[in-house]
This record gives sequence, C-alpha cells and structure tokens, in this order.
Amino acid sequence: MNATKRLSREMNKLFRTSSKGRGLPPGALVFVGEEREEEPKIRVIDYDMAEIQEWKEATVQECVRLKETSTISWINVDGLSNIEMIKELGEAFGLHPLVLEDILHTGQRPKIEDYEDYLFITVKMLSFDKKENLVDSEQVSIVLGRNYVISFQEKEGDCFERVRDRIRNSKGRIRKMGPDYLAYSLLDSIIDNYFEVMEGIGNWIESIDMEISSGFMKDAPKVINSMKKQLLIVRRSLWPLRELINTMARSENTLITDAVAIFIRDIYDHTVELIETMESFRDVLSGLLDIHMSSVSNRMNEVMKTLTIIATIFIPLTFIAGVYGMNFANMPELNWDWGYYMVWIVMISLALLLVLYFRRKHWI
Repeated sequence: MNATKRLSREMNKLFRTSSKGRGLPPGALVFVGEEREEEPKIRVIDYDMAEIQEWKEATVQECVRLKETSTISWINVDGLSNIEMIKELGEAFGLHPLVLEDILHTGQRPKIEDYEDYLFITVKMLSFDKKENLVDSEQVSIVLGRNYVISFQEKEGDCFERVRDRIRNSKGRIRKMGPDYLAYSLLDSIIDNYFEVMEGIGNWIESIDMEISSGFMKDAPKVINSMKKQLLIVRRSLWPLRELINTMARSENTLITDAVAIFIRDIYDHTVELIETMESFRDVLSGLLDIHMSSVSNRMNEVMKTLTIIATIFIPLTFIAGVYGMNFANMPELNWDWGYYMVWIVMISLALLLVLYFRRKHWI
C-alpha cells in the first residue's frame, strides 16, 4: 500500500463515519473498522508472585474460568471481526452492551468510563513507519476488573512486548502489584511509544528543514501538508488522552489504589510533554512553509529583476533601431558614410552606461 493511500486510510479512521448500526437499538453489536483476513485470537497471561501461565491461543471458556481465581489475568484479544466471540467474552465478564459497542466501533475518542465493578478505557496506539514517514493508529480498549485486565486490539502486533517480558521474568513491581498496575503498564507502554513516534516525526521535520534551506525541495508544500495531517492524527489522540489519564489518576474507584495513582500521575506529565512537543512541531511546520514560500517569492523576484534589467537595457536600443527603421526618404544620417557604425557605437555605449549605472546602484 503506497503512502498516499495509507495516509488517506488513516485520515478516514480519524474522521470515521459509517452507516453501519444506524437505526439499530443502543448496544447493538456491529463491527466498524478495517476488515482483516486474520482470524481473531485470544492470548492470556495468568500470574501471581509465585507462578505464571501463558496461553498464546485461548478459548472464551478458558478465560471465564480465570475470573474466579485469586491470580491476575491479562486477556488480550487480537482482532475484532468475530462479533460473537467478543459478545460471548463480554457477557461472561459482565460487560455492558454499550461497552461492547464501543469496543467494536474503532473510531472512538480516547476516554475512560466507570462502571463500578470495572473501568473501561479506550486509547489510540500509534506507530511510525520510517520508510514511508507515516503515522499508523489503532484503537486499544482496556477493561480493568478486580483481578483481570482485558485488552482489545484491532490487529496482532503491539507495543506491549516489554510488559509481557517483565511479567515472564518477574522484572520490577508488576508481579507484586495488582491489575491496576498492569493497566497502568499498558498505558505507559502506549505513551512511551508516542515518544518514538514524535522522534520519527522530529527527524523527518529536520530533514525537510535541511532540504528547504538548501533550496532543493520543489514539492515542499505537499510534503508539509502531509506532515500536518500526520500531526493531526497525533493531536486527536493526545489531547483526549491527557484528560483520560487525569480522570484516571483522580478516580475514587477502589480498583485504582493510591500506590498506582502516583504512577498514573507520572504518565500524565509525560502526556503534557508530548502535547508540548507536538504543538512545537506544528509551529515549526508552519514556519517551514512560510520560509519555503518566501524562498520561492525571492527566487521569482530575482528572475523578474533580471528580466527587468535586460528589458531596460534594450528599451533605448530598440528605440534607436525603430527610429532608423522607419524608411523615410529624407533622413540625413542614412547618407553618411559612417552612419551605420555611429549607430552601433551609440547603442553599445548606451548599453554599457546602463550596465555601469545598475552596478553602481547594486542592482546587478
């Protein structure tokens, strides 16, 4: 898929509207997203301080049995096209039909909703394709329960491998803390990935700046406009995320302990930093566009200046040539033996005088 089509796809996802589900009652389950060939699958990691079990392909029934255990279960669903599986899993864990509807509608704005027994969170997971310089977005829905975390992704492949590695190898606090810390870790990984995206965008902007400064970028407006669209995708993901994390940090729900709320406040600071970086990139892009337009205008002015000087030099020469080209019978100079040469001397002298005058004025 070429870069233009991918960018168009991401912009469609950003402003997605669909006729699917219109006219249906609230909570009706209809998948609104990009259809994929891969079959959805469930991956499970069940752990406590002492033991860990992992299933790369689990069934809904196996997930339901984990609901009543004392261990912490992370149930990750890759792919949302199997509506019956999503519905069965949601009913087994007591998820509200509107929650399931939001999971399947992948154009959701990042948000958090408190359902007392569980928290429902939707965020955008971003990645940056360095080959095509494109931002790719994917909706991730997270359900935080008493002893479980369920995450729903549009496709296989994510930025959570570091979290899985920490669970498998018992690194850090994750095996000692509750499911709220696991949910925090997932959000933290998503936000850390935003920094990688911003780094990729920053490197691209730097390369654009160098090309514009060197004057070798003819399609600068098109490239800058493309990058502004990329930043719009990031902006629409980041601003609601800041509000989401702030709400989560101040939540009075007992699912989030005071110990984890401190960590959540830390990623709030990271989100603010990302927003400031993004806004500075937007300002830089606007400045680059102004610089490019000024450069084009200056080059055009130089061309017009050169043409004007040439035209100015030839105006008196054209006048003289026009006078002596009128073919009147009674023109004394036509009978002079040195008339032709005198006209040339006068014309060349005028041209040299004009050139010297322009040089003295520093116009050439």
